[in-house]
Amino acid sequence: MDTMIGIIGGSGLYQIDGLEGASWVQVKTPWGRPSDDVLVGRLHGVAMAFLPRHGRGHVHSPSAVNYRANIDALKRLGCTDLVALSAVGSLREDFVPGDFVVVDQYIDRTFAREKSFFGSGCVAHVGFAHPTCPRLSGHVAAAARAAGAKVHNAATYVAMEGPQFSTLAESRLYRQWEADLIGMTGMPEAKLAREAELCYASLAMVTDFDCWHPSHGAVDVAQVVATMGRNAKVARETVARLPALLGTSRAPCPHGCDRALDHAIMTAPAQRDPELLAKLDAVAGRVL
Repeated sequence: MDTMIGIIGGSGLYQIDGLEGASWVQVKTPWGRPSDDVLVGRLHGVAMAFLPRHGRGHVHSPSAVNYRANIDALKRLGCTDLVALSAVGSLREDFVPGDFVVVDQYIDRTFAREKSFFGSGCVAHVGFAHPTCPRLSGHVAAAARAAGAKVHNAATYVAMEGPQFSTLAESRLYRQWEADLIGMTGMPEAKLAREAELCYASLAMVTDFDCWHPSHGAVDVAQVVATMGRNAKVARETVARLPALLGTSRAPCPHGCDRALDHAIMTAPAQRDPELLAKLDAVAGRVL
């Protein structure tokens, strides 16, 4: 299989530089419209697709992002590996604004989003104990360090609904849970990537200390935007280094991300809803 890297750009990252043969393409999905058209091309010989999570110009709030359409579109284009970039708040003293963090666990506190491609008519349960791909995450960490970032490995990300920032009581509670980061877009994106049998890695860019830190108080949006601007250059350089690490030819994932549906579908074939099956053509076509 040929490698195709999908990049989901978060706040502050709305384009990828240096793509050969770059063009914005509209992808139709059975789950509705993705956040934007997808920028496709090749970077250092490796196929790449870039989707701005909030749309160009930042037009979609975290709760309004059509996560199912985004993941379906990238899978439909042929992506094998997804790297998600996002701005986050820190819940730790040693994760300071400007640092980059490779996420490996999530606490999902969202409640207003569609979280699965499956449902009545075709029920499936994928394993999610380890929600990110260790192989891909390792490459992302190496690329970020080579780009000059200070990188922390392994962190727990609390996904909150938003769009408001958290209360002081919530921020203190998440620290008691020993969570490390807080953001608004990590879920259900990671869950849907697993259902779509895509390797998924999350590189979080720390922009603030949320509101728990006694020396910082409430989140200052101006500070967040300024830090995002500084981080964006490093993020783009990180992306530029990924093709050399992943290569053009892709072997099966050693952690089984690309086989997540092997034993996940519970509904008997005779009882499966044809309409839902048609919508699953890109996501689950391998097993259906």
